[in-house]
Amino acid sequence: MPRKAPGPAHAIALLQSNSLPTLVAHELERMIVAGDLIAGTKLNEESVADMLGVSRGPVREAFRALEQAGLVRTEKNRGVFVRQISLDEANEIYEVRAALDGLIGRLAAERIQPAALARLREIVRRMHAVGRARSADAYFPLNLEFHDVLADAAGNRALAANYRRIVNELNLYRRETLARHADAIPISTRDHEAIVDAIARGDASLAERLMREHVMNSRERLHVALSKAPPHSS
Repeated sequence: MPRKAPGPAHAIALLQSNSLPTLVAHELERMIVAGDLIAGTKLNEESVADMLGVSRGPVREAFRALEQAGLVRTEKNRGVFVRQISLDEANEIYEVRAALDGLIGRLAAERIQPAALARLREIVRRMHAVGRARSADAYFPLNLEFHDVLADAAGNRALAANYRRIVNELNLYRRETLARHADAIPISTRDHEAIVDAIARGDASLAERLMREHVMNSRERLHVALSKAPPHSS
């Protein structure tokens, strides 16, 4: 477990007007997505409570929420671990994500509001900027934000909830893909730009196709990335 350190996490103890289990779950999710808690890490209830400045009860509830979200797993008599999926599982999940993303693209083309469209264009602009530096750490959160905005723009809460669970399960591999294959960042950005253009024109069929292709191309880039050696630490 990471050692206790100053930062936003400690504000959790002060936010008594909110649900502590929800805040704990959000902070652990952030750490998992950011790679601070890697796949396979054991999460100790007492250590997490101490790190976030809360009691063990909210941590226990947060673990249950994270398990439902597909981010952790509970092993009988062993404890709670950050979920680790095999490459075969990732391949299957990518296929499901392609179907969900295709539907998101179609519905977003039909339903997107001007504010959401403007936000997508701004994210793509920032993607181009960080892409020139081939910065995976800067690009990864933009990629998550882009698809999150699109999921909301589809206007279907059940679809968005299922999509986000799938995304959670793939986040470890997606970060690894970007880290090992940073040259693909401009390609991914162009994909995003084409998707936004199709949605802006209201071309639902094209948006659906481009979203599906984007996901399956991402899966192919994953295989290329995993065939390469990890980047050297600086």
